[in-house]
Amino acid sequence: MAESKNIQKKHTPWQPFAQLKPLMNASEAYYESSRCLFCYNAPCTLACPTAIDIPLFIRQINNGNVTGAAKTIYQSNYLGNTCGKVCPTEVLCEGACVFTKMNINALDIGRLQNFATNNAILTDQKFFEIPEENGKTVAVIGAGPAGIACACELRSEGYKVDIYEARNNPSGLALHGVAPYKITNEEALMEVEFLRKQFGFSVFYNKRITTQEDIESLEARYDAIFLGIGLGNSAEIKIKGEDKPGCIGATEFIEQIKLHPDGKPMAKKVIVLGGGNTAMDAASESARLGAEKVIVAYRRAKDEMKAYYFEYDLAKVTGVLGMFNIAPVEFVGESSVEGVKFIRTETVNGIFSTIPGSEFILDCDLVIKATGQLKQTSVIATIPGLEMDEAGRILVNQSSGQTMNLRYFAGGDAVNGGAEVVNAAAEGKIAGKGIHAFLTKL
Repeated sequence: MAESKNIQKKHTPWQPFAQLKPLMNASEAYYESSRCLFCYNAPCTLACPTAIDIPLFIRQINNGNVTGAAKTIYQSNYLGNTCGKVCPTEVLCEGACVFTKMNINALDIGRLQNFATNNAILTDQKFFEIPEENGKTVAVIGAGPAGIACACELRSEGYKVDIYEARNNPSGLALHGVAPYKITNEEALMEVEFLRKQFGFSVFYNKRITTQEDIESLEARYDAIFLGIGLGNSAEIKIKGEDKPGCIGATEFIEQIKLHPDGKPMAKKVIVLGGGNTAMDAASESARLGAEKVIVAYRRAKDEMKAYYFEYDLAKVTGVLGMFNIAPVEFVGESSVEGVKFIRTETVNGIFSTIPGSEFILDCDLVIKATGQLKQTSVIATIPGLEMDEAGRILVNQSSGQTMNLRYFAGGDAVNGGAEVVNAAAEGKIAGKGIHAFLTKL
């Protein structure tokens, strides 16, 4: 078992991508913060899933109290630095900024948030006084944003918290699955280490919880258990040729770029299947890495994509092409993928269908599947009393994170099906409060 102490030194960042949200300097932060109108009942705060008092921390920056600004942020969002980098601010806090109604650029809230929290991490600020241990212990499965946030909340109430992480690094998709031009590996790891030193939780790596025996062992040693297990590998789309070399899941592709770069030249022609934010990330990365042609292929119309508009615009800026109303039916090629056979589709009166006889082939060297991730149903099935909805998401009390098995709580992608880091951070904190309420009644 290995603690997370100095974990950032165990991983060498690989970062050829320019950052979308580069760190502000003090002058930039001062002048940007001076634009804030400090709205009453601020719409930016209302739009934040963690309810950060955004006008307050911006005023603190403007007054020169950068440490106070970071404290304001961390009191609401334990993953404040990561969220400042990776949040879709364009549709959350910045999207709600009153300036947008005046056709003025929204306040650069994400970068201001990152400016304050980055300063706190680098200067090793201490924000929280942790009480003596109260004699009760909680196990957290998964060191992603939900698990980390839950651990921080529980430690603030005096619980002993052990986090069990299947991988050899923490931070979940913030490290393994978020595009490298949004956050560097070093930044993601540094925040977790900052929090570990703040709160004193333990993290045990390469500890995958999968069997009934694993679950029974945890139940025997802990008073409550939080499930922050996230999602699994990319789902298969079950068409001919999917097992050929040259076909890879989007999350696996992004993880390889971030953690295991092999230095091989990027494929010349890339097809990305899907219409979500992960598809846009994979397409943008492919183009930035030198692919000569990148196509995002989506089976429905452009306006039916789940990707945020700005993510698609970002992909287009890198040279990515979009093709819509086409669905893959076969991966063609001899020893590896050489192309994708598509069929055209249409939606008439709300009914989606394929168009017979419209098949065609697009050549490619690499196919990236961004068509969803598997749920961790095998883990959930080992825990008695848990219930899932028809989509395989764990059912919880939304106000406490408690599952139908009262000793278990859950949050993050296993509950919401795959949302943002900020949602996971919010749900982990809610579950931490729920666990505290539950255990204090026993």
